[in-house]
This record gives sequence, C-alpha cells and structure tokens, in this order.
Amino acid sequence: MRPDDWHLTEDIDDFLARAGEFLRSRPVPHVMQLTWTARLRARGAAAYGAEAAVFGWLERAGEVHGAFYRLSPGRGLSLTPLTAEQADALAARLVALGHSVPSVSADEATAAAFAEAWQRHTGATPSVRVRLCLHRLGTLVPPAQLPAGRGRAVEERDLEQLMSLCRGFAADVGEAVTIDDSWAGTRFADKHYTFWEAPDGTPVSLAGANPMVAGLVQVDPVYTPAPLRGRGYAGAVTAEVSRAALAAGAEDVVLFTDAANPTSNALYRRLGYVPVVDWAAYDL
Repeated sequence: MRPDDWHLTEDIDDFLARAGEFLRSRPVPHVMQLTWTARLRARGAAAYGAEAAVFGWLERAGEVHGAFYRLSPGRGLSLTPLTAEQADALAARLVALGHSVPSVSADEATAAAFAEAWQRHTGATPSVRVRLCLHRLGTLVPPAQLPAGRGRAVEERDLEQLMSLCRGFAADVGEAVTIDDSWAGTRFADKHYTFWEAPDGTPVSLAGANPMVAGLVQVDPVYTPAPLRGRGYAGAVTAEVSRAALAAGAEDVVLFTDAANPTSNALYRRLGYVPVVDWAAYDL
C-alpha cells in the first residue's frame, strides 16, 4: 500500500466519476459521503468555506477501496471504512501534501486507526469527542399508543417555528451553527421536515429527513424540547418520517444516535431500528 494510491481533488464531479459507484455499492456504511456529496453538488463545493472542499479516493489496479471528504481546511475528515494500512497510507499522503486535519469521523475502527496513524506521522495527541451508533430500519414498528395530536409535513409558513426547533437541537448537541437569516446555508435547510403537533396545533416535536440518495434516506435531526420529553412525541414523529421514507421508495432508512444516551437508543430500537455500525469522532 503506497500513500500515492490515494488521489485527491477539489472537483466533486471528478470525485464522483471515480468513486461514485464505490459509494453507491454500500449505501449504509457510506451514508455520510453520499449525503454530503449530494448536498455539495446541489450547493457548490465551496458552500462551506472560502476554500473548496477536498475529496479523495483510494485506487489500486483500477478498483476503488476507500474514500473521504473534507468540507474546508478548518473541518475534519469523513472516511469510509478503511483498514489500518489504508488509514496509515492516507495519513502519510495528507502529511506529505501539507494538509492539516483537526478531526476525523468514521466507523469506530477506522476512526481509531486514522487517529493512531495521524499521531505516528505528526505527533498530535488524539482524543475521542463523541461516540455514535448508526442504526438501520428493519421492520417499522409504530408506537402502540400515539400521543395526542398528529404528524404534519412542515410548510413554508412554518419556517420560524422550524428554525426555533433546529436551534434547540443544535444547542443540545453542541453543534456550532447560527440559524437565522443564514438558514439557507446551513445543513438543516435542505431536508424534509415533519412536526408532531399537539391538539391545539403547537409543534411539540420535529423530525427531518435528508433527500434520498442511492436508495437511502437518513433521518436527521429528531428533536423534542426538554420540557416536553417523555410523552411519546419523538417516537411518533420518527415513525411518521420513517413511514414516509419507505413510501417514497427508500431501500434503507438510517439514523445516528448518541451511544451514551440509552433513552434514545431504546426508543429507536422499539421502532424497528437495528444498530449496524459503531461510530466515533476524534479531535486530533
């Protein structure tokens, strides 16, 4: 395995021409690469910084074995599953080209392998920022008893309420994002949303779904304000968006959970979501 088996480009169309078939071959473990390349194609590769995003693929004998993207120099890498040798070759390649890498996220084994390789090549000390679990929907099991109210697709007239709930979600998970007039430039803007409304029409919970890509829909985010939790709203609204994704033809419906949150993990498993991949993000 040679570091120069890794090829880098700032041209998203070139990247997808080289690695797109590989990404589509395993949509669930490649969910982040598929979701973000679709988003960047729609918005432009420089949508998340003054400098263009960087993409890379690992190719040997004409066959692609791995890929990554980095939205901007200040952001981290997102990797497809890699072996320790592949991760080490990527770290060596990035160091040789003068790239800085503040963080990495991937399945847990890959993220740990890259973090260790980065430490060997640079001396940086990695630390785990968060551990997640990627779930895939098996058979949808709607809640046996729904809370009062109903699910409703979010409309243009709901924008202020939608932004308010997304602000609450971002604050809860520690996501550094400003949601105001800049809404259209955030990752929250290009999703399909559903509210769970109380009988008086007040939105009490929210679920979003990314546009379908390669037959896959990622549910994200799911949020209920803290004072309203424990009433079944999150389960009800997640069942609504999951059902809608299946009705639209999705072959895979996935979502991430915080591995340290037993409540949300138990909730999604009751709905029929099955854990498939442990995930981690390392600061480097």
